[in-house]
Parts: sequence; structure tokens; C-alpha cells
Amino acid sequence: MTTVPAARAVAGIVETAIRTRRSTIRLTEPAPGPDELLDLLAAAATAPDHGQLRPWRLIAICGNARARLGEAAAEAAPTADLAERSAAKHLRAPLMLALVFQPRDHPTIPRWQQLAATSAMVTTLLLLLDTRGWGGVWFGGPYPNAPQVRKHLGVRNGEQLLGYLHVGTPLPGEAPRTRVAADVRTKLTWLEDNAL
Repeated sequence: MTTVPAARAVAGIVETAIRTRRSTIRLTEPAPGPDELLDLLAAAATAPDHGQLRPWRLIAICGNARARLGEAAAEAAPTADLAERSAAKHLRAPLMLALVFQPRDHPTIPRWQQLAATSAMVTTLLLLLDTRGWGGVWFGGPYPNAPQVRKHLGVRNGEQLLGYLHVGTPLPGEAPRTRVAADVRTKLTWLEDNAL
């Protein structure tokens, strides 16, 4: 059984990780390998998920596969300039994780809850990456609904591409971006009835 002081110490570490995590845009080699990524994903899969449907899947894209995906996205661009920029965006990190939402028909778990579970998993994965020293950022990606991109990734009918996690090593010497603490007082309402 965990003692109260030990539990508080762990809670402090978790809270620090949550409060200090920042999206890391400038990334370089290396990135997590297959074994570490599976380990991180197994931990991220414990995020809140009503019914444990796990209505998501990830596609890991690295090496030259990033350029080929960039070419598919470039085909969807309306101009040559946008096509060139679109292709280049796929080379910003050594590892891209395509986030595919797989909603399921379920009598008691609506689509919005399944999307919330998917978002919770991705947020947890970003926190885990950060705590292990990796950098990551969630981008929508250029033309995620383009037929060329969907076909290239094998995104099926009924699935939705939610963008990409760009993952790698933060550039040395890059200071983490600061964030002003949010004033959440207007975001919380208390309903209280002490009449009982």
C-alpha cells in the first residue's frame, strides 16, 4: 500500500510534468524506436476510455516514407508553391505518427465520447514522450482529408485522420517556451445545495 507522503510525492511529479510540458516544434534525430514506442503507447492506452473501445490507431512514418507522404499531400495542394511547402512539412521531424480515429457503433458510447478518449490517449502520449526526454507536437497536417493522403495512409471509409504527432529530439540549446498560467476562474461554476 502506498503511503500518503509517497503518493503526494508521485502526484507532485505528475503535476510538474503536466505543467511544464510544451509542444516542441524544432525536432531532430533520433526518435523513439519501435520497442519504446510500443511501450509508450501501452501506457498511453490507459487514458480514460469509456468501454475501453480504443477507437484509434497510429501509423508510424519515418525515413523516406515521410517524403512519400509529403508527395501525396502535395498532389492535393491547389498551387505549386503550396505543394512545395506541404511536402517540406513532412520532413520536420524524424518520426510522424498519423492519428487515425476509428469510431465504432456502440449502443451506449456515442461518437463524441470515443473522440474524447482518442484525444485523452494522444495527450497522455505527449506527456509520456516529454517525461522521457523526447519532443513532440500535434499538427493537423496539410490536407489530411485529401483522397491522396487517405489512400497513401490506408485510411478507410468511416475513419478520420486527426493529424500527426511529430516526434524526435528537441534541438540542443532550445529553451522551452514559457506559458502564462491560464486564469480559469471564469471556467468553473459551482452548483451547491446545502438544504439537506
